[in-house]
Amino acid sequence: MLKPLVMLVDDEAPFVETMTKRLKKRELKVMNAFSGLEALEKIDKNRNTDVIILDVKMPGIDGLETLERIKKAYPIIEVIMLTGHATVENAIEGMKRGAFDYLMKPCDLEQLMLKVNEATIKKRDHENKIKEAKVKEALTKHGLE
Repeated sequence: MLKPLVMLVDDEAPFVETMTKRLKKRELKVMNAFSGLEALEKIDKNRNTDVIILDVKMPGIDGLETLERIKKAYPIIEVIMLTGHATVENAIEGMKRGAFDYLMKPCDLEQLMLKVNEATIKKRDHENKIKEAKVKEALTKHGLE
């Protein structure tokens, strides 16, 4: 499997820097964003993003609003929500709005890696099904099926 392209979105710079180093050591390709708006701008330029690790609580547009905008524009990109104890309800709400899963902060890195890999497989399966459907549609359109 190709290494996942992951975006880490959190307004806490030290957390982002530490997690980026730890994820890169595990051979992930990692992009950073420090706000929901920055994340949306970067996704637009990196549409091959597999998984977004998104903090629930951020100033400006929060994680739930960011999630909603991501899912509306890029429905097959998977999103893992990160939450502190006070925002578990928000993480559950995120699941209802299309998040792949959520983890409590601070999260166990091995558990996060497992979720990233599961989410990447799900996203790539969706991409393959879409490609297969397009090929079938093209063949049918040209009377080749």
